[in-house]
Amino acid sequence: MGKHEIIDMALQLKAAERYEVAERIMQSLDKSDPEIDKVWAEEALHRARASDDGRMKTLSAEDVFGDK
Repeated sequence: MGKHEIIDMALQLKAAERYEVAERIMQSLDKSDPEIDKVWAEEALHRARASDDGRMKTLSAEDVFGDK
């Protein structure tokens, strides 16, 4: 069975059932990837060190969210 057939079958379901199918598919995409998690952890550490060392320009929350 191909993806187009699966989609056609899913579209025949009641709205609540389609939601359940969509939710299950979305949950399957939310699984973390250890390699990507490692890269993001390294990047976060790099940014934290740069901020601590004064090598990164930062803005206050007021500058970011305040009215100008």
